[in-house]
Amino acid sequence: ALEDSARASLDASTAKAAQIVADANKRAEEIAGDAYKAMNKADLYEKTVRAMRNIIEGYGDEYLIPTRSLLDGLAKDFGHTEAGQALKSARDRSDAMVKNRTAATCKYVEEGRRETAIEFVMDAFNGKVDSILSRVKHDNVGKLAQEIRDAFTMVNFNGRAFRECQITEEYLAARLDELKWAVVAQKLKLDEREEQRRIKEQIREEDKARREYERAIKEAERDEEALRKAMQKAEQMVQEATEEQRAKYEAQVTELTAKLKEAEELSQRAKSMAEQTKRGHVYIISNIGSFGEHVYKIGLTRRLEPLDRIRELGDSSVPFEFDVHALMYSEDAPALEAKLHNHFLMTQMNKVNYRKEFFKVDLAHIREEVTKLGIDAKWTMAAEAQEYRETLAIEAAIGHDPAKLEAWANGLLEVAPPAMFSPEETEDEARPTPAKASG
Repeated sequence: ALEDSARASLDASTAKAAQIVADANKRAEEIAGDAYKAMNKADLYEKTVRAMRNIIEGYGDEYLIPTRSLLDGLAKDFGHTEAGQALKSARDRSDAMVKNRTAATCKYVEEGRRETAIEFVMDAFNGKVDSILSRVKHDNVGKLAQEIRDAFTMVNFNGRAFRECQITEEYLAARLDELKWAVVAQKLKLDEREEQRRIKEQIREEDKARREYERAIKEAERDEEALRKAMQKAEQMVQEATEEQRAKYEAQVTELTAKLKEAEELSQRAKSMAEQTKRGHVYIISNIGSFGEHVYKIGLTRRLEPLDRIRELGDSSVPFEFDVHALMYSEDAPALEAKLHNHFLMTQMNKVNYRKEFFKVDLAHIREEVTKLGIDAKWTMAAEAQEYRETLAIEAAIGHDPAKLEAWANGLLEVAPPAMFSPEETEDEARPTPAKASG
């Protein structure tokens, strides 16, 4: 009952709005006379020409609208289920306007002819709109909205021959509202699917880290046991040794003591990282061959061996391996990563999907921000990009030399890659070492 009352109220408001517009147009025509009619005709012809040009030439990038703008006013917990309900409400509104005869107007006096003409233009318009809505994707709202407006313009232009039989602006708005919610529903569904994929990837990554910690702990405990037994044996040998032999066995005890301490520290580190879910490494990596110059990924891993994760990133999804510019251990790696992401937000390459962690920025700026955060990291400022540079050298060698091309095809060509470092680029060690950070 409440829904029926709300729908009746909406229908009444729509009809009242249409009447107000009609009265205003009539009053304007009475005051301005032929000038008002001429202005309306000029506007109609201009829109018709634009619609015909779009239909003939196609809809280019000028009609692109970021889908994200449709989501800006929505609540954080608004999902694709709620968008689906909003879409149903929009369709119900359109259907109600057709049922209540507020979707189109016509100046035929005879009811039969008027209804036939209205049915004709409604079929033409809705046929176009339904076809357009069947092509809804998460990223084409601007193009499809213009197609609907152009269909509205063309149908109304042709409807003039039937005593000004016209689709109303209110019905156009209702159908555009359907498009909006259809696109929002698609976008939110895609976002939720991406979020599920990200969560599953995070679970897989954490599971790998857990297994790595468990393996490291077991190996360290095994090494500790073996070293303790060796120490006991060495200490016994010291007791039984002659003066000449004692120095040798004491040296063995000293060496074994150092190794045991190292194994105990490794075991403790693995146990500590397994217990603390926020501990990990934040890395700065690049891939010139895949993404070009000055593009860096800022990410994190909880792996005991962080380089394993970076190697995985370069395994099959990109043509070349990643270069590591900095690797920073932190007690709160997610917080450190978030600080860097927020600082370089405007340089993020993908401004639609914020979870893509690639930034187009000078490496020196990243280094400067890391230093401001109080992190003393080791940096490699120049990208090695070995496979990429070797590829360029091979392409240059085989480009105009059939013999070298054949040698390369048979795996026999060897070329020296172009020089990669300039004196000012080699600021730090050739390979970064993990740097500690508290946050």
